[in-house]
Amino acid sequence: MPVQEKRGGTEPVTRRDFIYVATGAVAFVGTCAVVWPLISQMRPDAETIAAGAPIDVDVGSLPSGGQMIVKWRGHPIFVVNRPAAALATLQTSAVIGELADPDSKIMQQPEYAANWHRSVKPEFAVLVGVCTHLGCIPLYEPAKDEQGPGWLGGWFCPCHGSKYDLAGRVFKGVPAPYNLPVPPYRFVTDRILRIGENPPGVNFGIESVVQV
Repeated sequence: MPVQEKRGGTEPVTRRDFIYVATGAVAFVGTCAVVWPLISQMRPDAETIAAGAPIDVDVGSLPSGGQMIVKWRGHPIFVVNRPAAALATLQTSAVIGELADPDSKIMQQPEYAANWHRSVKPEFAVLVGVCTHLGCIPLYEPAKDEQGPGWLGGWFCPCHGSKYDLAGRVFKGVPAPYNLPVPPYRFVTDRILRIGENPPGVNFGIESVVQV
């Protein structure tokens, strides 16, 4: 078998070496062709997410009084860090007397959110941001008196005038008939919120609510 002469102090390269390298390259490409689809399957694609795969949201940097909006199953999800002063308004007679369903008797939330703050943790509101009238997206207006005297903060739908308090409870006398829905969710850690997954032992789906 012919051998190439040494040049510049390198080892001679034989035809057998070339065959080994070529064979190894083909094997590597073949392995990648098999492994890559497996890796790809491990990552949820956009279609899977749209179908309802849970999403994780870091709420650790959300300031007190701030709102972030994320998308889950095609719906905007409102996440609000409610300060203590805002939480205090949720139990005042001035607010409760103006609400259509202050005790969340209509199933617009899972059982673990059927409380006065309609959430797992009192400070964090997690709501489907779709007006229960005609599906518009309400505006977050947390400032006192922003909607006139007596307004203590919440959401206002500019399309037809529906109003919700900071727990997503709908006011009386507006077009929207129900409270804003609460999606299934849980806290994985103190700062990581997982939307689309219930706490252990609970079976609740967003399709269970009366209206989205």
